[in-house]
Amino acid sequence: MRICSLLPSATEIVYALGLGDHLVGVTHECDYPSEAARLPSVTRNVLDHSASSSEEINRHVALAAHEGSSIYHLDQAVLERLNPDIILTQELCKVCAVSYSEVRAAARLLPGDRTVLSLEPTSLHGILTNIEEVGRVAGVLAQARGLMQRLQERIDEVASRAAKTTRRPRVLTIEWLAPVFIGGHWVPEMVRLAGGTDVLGQEGRHSTIVTWEQIAACDPEIVVLMPCGFNLTRTETELRRTQFPDVWQSLAAVRSGRVYAVDGSAYFNRPGPRIVDGLEILAEIIQPDLFARTKPPEAWRRVSQMPE
Repeated sequence: MRICSLLPSATEIVYALGLGDHLVGVTHECDYPSEAARLPSVTRNVLDHSASSSEEINRHVALAAHEGSSIYHLDQAVLERLNPDIILTQELCKVCAVSYSEVRAAARLLPGDRTVLSLEPTSLHGILTNIEEVGRVAGVLAQARGLMQRLQERIDEVASRAAKTTRRPRVLTIEWLAPVFIGGHWVPEMVRLAGGTDVLGQEGRHSTIVTWEQIAACDPEIVVLMPCGFNLTRTETELRRTQFPDVWQSLAAVRSGRVYAVDGSAYFNRPGPRIVDGLEILAEIIQPDLFARTKPPEAWRRVSQMPE
């Protein structure tokens, strides 16, 4: 069995199911676990955004979408050389990975039959179901269901403890800084389970752009910064280089010092097994009296240097 993963969350699922030895190709963004980065990459960025600001990246992505082009390149020659039996891809977000239609077209050029599995969860349950789907096509359904059960038990433990709270603070999750995108899909659900009230996000819905007027009207008591694809260090760097309007300083979260940066790439943006770590991180942030900190320093930090 030869598996090619075209999104980082699928790569994490493959390894979590003990199928790492069957993985023959990944994307240029597959960096967890570390051994994934040593496998052949079948994709690359069309543009290098490593030093770009949030605003610049958003402008490039919007321009590509307007012109009908992709921000990723799929290397057909590498895909043919790897000759996978199973290709894991997604349809959920055109910004997160190579488009499903492009993957389907590439698979049709390969000789023989291939299994192309598209993963498109919008909830925690959907993420767990994806694990089961990968396990089924890979012939390790029992292992997949065992992993699902362990992850569900951790989810239930957070939800049960958080349910004891008498106060659910108003929480704003930000998935992009300029323009401001709020957390979508599974993130509002995670906020609720962790003992908070998501002020703008809707469970199961896409991340959307919001205005500062909307944010001010909700006056969040906690702000969690989780820019898509950014680790903790880059999120903090991006925060310092972003110009916020005057209303930022008037928010309850900013005035009380309850603004937090997290490793969004590892624990919130990718719908894989580590999303449960993200839920536990949120519980530590939102309900510190109920959840003692157990996550490492590189997972999340209270922002100490705020932009003026």
